[in-house]
Amino acid sequence: MAYTLPALPYAYDALEPYMDARTVEIHYTKHHQGYLNNLNKALEPYPELQAKPIEALLRDLGSVPEAIRETVRNHGGGYANHNLYWATMAPHAGGAPTGSLAAAIDRTFGSFEAFKGAFSQAAATHFASGWAWLAVMPTGALEVYTTANHYSPLMQGNTPILVLDVWEHAYYLQYQNRRVDFIQSWWALVNWEAVARNYNAALR
Repeated sequence: MAYTLPALPYAYDALEPYMDARTVEIHYTKHHQGYLNNLNKALEPYPELQAKPIEALLRDLGSVPEAIRETVRNHGGGYANHNLYWATMAPHAGGAPTGSLAAAIDRTFGSFEAFKGAFSQAAATHFASGWAWLAVMPTGALEVYTTANHYSPLMQGNTPILVLDVWEHAYYLQYQNRRVDFIQSWWALVNWEAVARNYNAALR
């Protein structure tokens, strides 16, 4: 079975005013769909690879034939990264995490505000296209870092639980070159319940 595009869990305009409807529609139906299409095309001759969850495929890129490995890295990464991106946002969200995730953030970064500062700084200073992540290391520790292009923490053996897309297509229609403004607005969209579920699953 070919990979499919997960349904967007809200309407295109549901994230306004922080993310405009046109950006969401183009990002989801053109960019996300495009990465999916290219991934499926590359995997057509390899049904045994299509049977793997995308996360497993990215964790074990060495098992992917060299002829399509770069395509799977780029387009499979773009597909998986966007899956997480949409799933960890929601309308009327934001605020702060609670429970075990909040405790882990406090232990690692000193406070939630310190974490927000570190994440925002990473996203704002990442050069060119890429992603900012909150990921769970194999030890269970949390870490904030960025990756270029469509590289995923999965490729490094880590488990991403929250992500911000800092490719220009993620914000340029609404914010133009004001990436910092986009980052500040995005915090109002973070679905901490979804992030907490990701965190607990990563620990398991």
